[in-house]
Amino acid sequence: MEIRQRAVERVVRDGESPEVVIQALGFQRSVIYEWLGRFRQGGMAGLEAKPLAGRPTKLGPKEMQRCVRIITSKNPVQLRFPFALWTRSMIQELIWRDYGVSLSESAVGRMLRRLGLSPQRPLFRAYQQDPEAVQRWREADYPAIQRLAKEERAGIYFEDEAGIRSDHHNGTTWAAKGKTPVVRTTGSRFGMNLISAVSAKGQLRFMVTPQRLTATVFVEFLRRLIHNQERPVLLIVDNHSTHKARMVKDFVEQTCGQLRVFYLPPYSPELNPDEWVWRHVKDHRAGRQVITGPAQFQELVLSSLRRLQKLPAILRGFFAAPDLCYIL
Repeated sequence: MEIRQRAVERVVRDGESPEVVIQALGFQRSVIYEWLGRFRQGGMAGLEAKPLAGRPTKLGPKEMQRCVRIITSKNPVQLRFPFALWTRSMIQELIWRDYGVSLSESAVGRMLRRLGLSPQRPLFRAYQQDPEAVQRWREADYPAIQRLAKEERAGIYFEDEAGIRSDHHNGTTWAAKGKTPVVRTTGSRFGMNLISAVSAKGQLRFMVTPQRLTATVFVEFLRRLIHNQERPVLLIVDNHSTHKARMVKDFVEQTCGQLRVFYLPPYSPELNPDEWVWRHVKDHRAGRQVITGPAQFQELVLSSLRRLQKLPAILRGFFAAPDLCYIL
């Protein structure tokens, strides 16, 4: 209403051109003449918003806002629903149960969009995670590691392991509607284990092995990681039992300060940027390729990691994720 009143005042009181006024406001040319006509008929009161036509909504503003609070703050399981994800049918049942109002699923979807909600893929977090430990890591533990790195002119790396299999597929492809496309690939199942360490400066070190992760394999990776490093390395790892093995601790002690190991809070993979390395390799590279055999699969994974190693801007971009902003 205020926009309409100001526009009419500029035309009637100040004598400005109607078309110049409406163009400055970004509306269509015909709108200003409609506003002027309403002003001549009813004065400024005639510029008030007209009531919307159509059937009134079944839920009032208070009821809809309460639905928003429930959907955005509660897990459906808390309300004795069978699944942990909000669906239109479950919200439909929630509205019927709480207000005795029957809405179709399509009406529920329209209502949710009007209220600023949209269907999204959720992030899953382990219920064993300790929020206080995560907060302490962000606000105290990691800043202390940063200070130590500055004092000793050391580099900070985040390490993680992952397994990748030949039957991991990701991505979409265009095809005729109703006809699911078929991509021919090997039916054999094989895989390998990957270890890498990434820094906020865009450095990536990795190792591919057919063996399962053991203390011996991890120590071999650590040996490669510090090889030819001009500065000490501060390595941040998760709480996998291999990382805390006696063999690993002995090797770290033997480096005489060239390598130090620190541990993330338990059940907190979102705090580790190296997770994004595996997501990139699996979902954006290897997961979109045709696999023909073990040798070709290994070469594909290696080439994906080598390519990523030569793209420090992408590696630095991993650290811009919302959960990783504490690092920078």
